[in-house]
Amino acid sequence: MQRGYVAIQSKNFAEATDWFAKAVAENPNDGQAKACLGQSLCWLGRRAEGIDMLRKAGRNYLKKAQKKKDISELVQLALQLQHWDDYAGSIELARQSIAINKNDTQCHYLLALGYARMNQNKSALASGRLAVKLEPDHPLINILVAGLESAEGQPEVAKRRLERVLTSPLTPELSFRAHKELAKILDKAGHYGEAFRHLQAAAGFSTAIPEFSRLDARLVPAMVETFSKEYDRDLLNRWPATAFQGHRPAPVFLIGFLRSGTTLTQEVLGTHSEVFVADEPNLIIDLREELNRISFVAGSTPQQLRHLDLAGAVHLRQYYWNKVRERYGDKFDHRVLLDKTTMNTIDIGLINCIFPDAKIVFVMRDPRDVCLSCFMQIMTPTPSTVHLTDWEGTARFYALIMDWWMRIKQKMTLDCFEFRYEDAVTRFEPVFREIFEFIGLPWESAVVDFHSHAANKFISSPSFNQVAQPLYASSVARWTHYEAEFAPVAEILRPYVSAFGYNVIA
Repeated sequence: MQRGYVAIQSKNFAEATDWFAKAVAENPNDGQAKACLGQSLCWLGRRAEGIDMLRKAGRNYLKKAQKKKDISELVQLALQLQHWDDYAGSIELARQSIAINKNDTQCHYLLALGYARMNQNKSALASGRLAVKLEPDHPLINILVAGLESAEGQPEVAKRRLERVLTSPLTPELSFRAHKELAKILDKAGHYGEAFRHLQAAAGFSTAIPEFSRLDARLVPAMVETFSKEYDRDLLNRWPATAFQGHRPAPVFLIGFLRSGTTLTQEVLGTHSEVFVADEPNLIIDLREELNRISFVAGSTPQQLRHLDLAGAVHLRQYYWNKVRERYGDKFDHRVLLDKTTMNTIDIGLINCIFPDAKIVFVMRDPRDVCLSCFMQIMTPTPSTVHLTDWEGTARFYALIMDWWMRIKQKMTLDCFEFRYEDAVTRFEPVFREIFEFIGLPWESAVVDFHSHAANKFISSPSFNQVAQPLYASSVARWTHYEAEFAPVAEILRPYVSAFGYNVIA
């Protein structure tokens, strides 16, 4: 165990995994050893094995907690499972913890958060209110409960709760969250001017949030600038699809821009019996890092690809599939793998080179609705989402990525299906029939009820609760409620509004 901890501190997760595995072999009932092994496996990318081991650790911790009436280890493990997106496992541990100690606030909060992420809002709200009862002035719990109250048709109660929260001393992150949640409630109530003022207030706090402030805002723009210069048709056609005959069929990549409708699309396609969805797995980022590791060229990704030979390309394809199996085990078996990582749009050049036999499904949406929705959401801090914390920055980042897309699609050799989110809403079956035909799969009538399948499961996107509902048209042309607010960004977005076939307002 001590040698495993030393390896963890030096971020040598492979060595740590070996030491913790030895500890588990020596003492199979040691929950701590299993928990450490599970974490190490997850850090290595072997998430399916890691989560299984974390759950086994939970069973050992439960016996110990029942005996000693101390649930601290169970609670920490529930937190770890949520970190690795195993909300079902976390819910079970939180429920077991509450059975031992019903007055633990953190357990009720974790249970509420777990139920919410699994689209079980009524259960989430009940747990959240129990947590609030134990700690009435806890701001984070109140923010969560307010969002749940709004989702359950109690907007006025939620609004009053958030207004009380905002009168308390708050960290920048909590102020940011409270203003965003209140803006969403006001938007639903039709108070658009007031909603946008709260969005602007949230933007003012974003620069003081450490998770955002320590990100390099130049990283993605610099990458896009380099890619625009260095990817050409000769590079993109280095290894035509015929070079990989006999290999496993390439994935279908679902891309676009954040809040453009990719989550809706993944849930519809994922309802098909022959499709397995990888939901925001960042496998292509791992692939880019592996290319950097094996390359003897210290330059950009396109430069490294120019010096890669066919054997290296085959290695990268196999590396990708190994990562898929490490993450999902045998769940995807023979089905079509749908890799939905929305911002893989940035890495479409790398995808084209290594997976020239892949198919691309690209979702478009009115740029004004995209920007408004991005600005309204609470996003996980990343080198991309750091640009979405202020209004003009959101529009400029959208323009950067869409300009890149329009340039690269003229050069790439991949089969691509572009469609508009609005068409999917108004002409659901004809549009998705075309998409399934493009992928090479027959139509299945069950996909019409995609929202039923989306309920009670974890979806990584901020729109996880929206795709658990039947299709609704209120998200179409939503930007018109905020038309005056678009004056500062109208010229930034105008080229893309026009290029994608939306009405340009003078």
